[in-house]
Amino acid sequence: MFYFLAKYLVVAPVLKTFFRPWVIGLENIPATGGAILASNHLSFSDSVFLPVVVDRHVSFLAKSEYFTGKGIKGFLSRLFFTASGQLPINRAGGKASEASLNTGLAVLARGELLGIYPEGTRSPDAKLYRGRTGVARMVLEAHVPIIPVAMIDTEKVMPIGTKIPKIRRIGIIIGEPLDFSRFEGLESDRFILRSVTDEIMYELHRLGGQEYADVYATSVKEKRVRVTRPAAPAPSK
Repeated sequence: MFYFLAKYLVVAPVLKTFFRPWVIGLENIPATGGAILASNHLSFSDSVFLPVVVDRHVSFLAKSEYFTGKGIKGFLSRLFFTASGQLPINRAGGKASEASLNTGLAVLARGELLGIYPEGTRSPDAKLYRGRTGVARMVLEAHVPIIPVAMIDTEKVMPIGTKIPKIRRIGIIIGEPLDFSRFEGLESDRFILRSVTDEIMYELHRLGGQEYADVYATSVKEKRVRVTRPAAPAPSK
């Protein structure tokens, strides 16, 4: 209830008035039944703009840090993400990632829409990066359509590191559903998972026209951190 009240009475009117999002392909989202919305990830605001233009409730897998903050800020963050239907996902790997996968599968089993960012993190420079195969495993296990979504210019609204959005128009291109039923029963085959993931990323590249880099975005971010980190002081003699 809070989700729909906030969406239609507060968030949607404000965003549509100031940012005037243009949308192509909204008819590609099914009116009922479970489906995955696989989107590129340019900005924190992606998880706000996409649900605003979709009539159905969209749940995103959000990083668990948003739910574990302390103090007033942590409480408000946890309240917002929980009330808006966001689901915590642990990136630590192993059993934690398995639990996140099961959480997403439960949403799809209820016949709802699940938003996923195959890159696993926001792009550090507006490029499209290599996808993580978790999205492929989820679509093969859930037996649901996967719909590619290209967010356009959202990184210009909220560049990484900023807290106050800039007023400008953004766009959303929703592609036709992708069918991977030919790979049914092969969700444990890592080569199939990579093939499915690469096909999804190719479609995102085709829709949005981003420059593609065949490396993980997390690797690029880690490299930048190492480059900018101050060198350790030389030991005293």
